[in-house]
Amino acid sequence: MRKTIIAGNWKMNKTHKEAANTLKNLAELVIDKENLGGVEVIIGAPFTALESAVRATENTPIAIAAENMNANESGAFTGEISATMLKELGVEYVILGHSERRAMYGETDAIVNAKVLAALKAGLKPILCIGEQLEDRESGKTNEVNGTQLKGGLVGVTAEDMANVIVAYEPVWAIGTGVTATPEMAEETHAFVRSVLVELYGNDVAEDVTVQYGGSMKPGNAKELLAQKNIDGGLVGGAALDAEVFYGIIAAGK
Repeated sequence: MRKTIIAGNWKMNKTHKEAANTLKNLAELVIDKENLGGVEVIIGAPFTALESAVRATENTPIAIAAENMNANESGAFTGEISATMLKELGVEYVILGHSERRAMYGETDAIVNAKVLAALKAGLKPILCIGEQLEDRESGKTNEVNGTQLKGGLVGVTAEDMANVIVAYEPVWAIGTGVTATPEMAEETHAFVRSVLVELYGNDVAEDVTVQYGGSMKPGNAKELLAQKNIDGGLVGGAALDAEVFYGIIAAGK
C-alpha cells in the first residue's frame, strides 16, 4: 500500500535560524506520529539550513530533504554539493528535476537521471519532479512531455530502487501562480504517470510508488486533491513556509 507523503519545498527561503524556528513550530504540531494518520512529512531546505534542519527534527516524524545535488561524488565542481555530503548530514531525501532547475539552469533529463542514480547509490531517496509548461498543455502534449521526463529520469533505476523513489507531478503553469489544476485534471495526469510506471516496472511496483501533486496546493484545496485515486501527497512550495499553514495541508491527508 503506497504512502501519503506531504513534502515542503522551501526553495531559496529561510536562514538556518529561521529554518530551526519554523521546524520547531512544525514539530510541535506533528510530534506524535499517531496524530498524522499515516501521513509522512518531509521538508526540503536550502543547503545552508540543512544541518540546523536535521538537528531541529531529531526524534520527530519530520524528514529532511535537500533541494538539489550534483551527480558526482567529489571533485572540481565549485559551489556544488554531493550526495555523500548530504547523507553524512543526516538528510534522507533530495528533490531532483524541479521545473526551476530545468528552466533556469538547463538541467536535461540526462542530467536529472545521473543525479537520481547517484542519490540512490548514496542511500538518499530522490523526489523526481516532472511537469509540463502551459504551452505543452495547450498543444495537447501533456502526456508526451511527462512521459519523456519520467522515463528519462528513471533510466537505469531498477524495480527494487523504486521502493525509494517518489515522483512529483508539477504542472509548471500552476507553480507559484496561485492557479491550480482541477482535481480532475490533476488525477488524469497522475493516472497517466501511474500507467508509465506500470509500463516500466509492472503493476505491483507501480501501485506502491507515491506520486505527489505539486501545483499551488494549500489547505483550502488539499483535501479534494488528495482524495483522488492516484494523488498520494503533495510537493508544496509557498504554503510550506508557515508551520501552521503547512500543517493544514498535512491534516488534509489524514
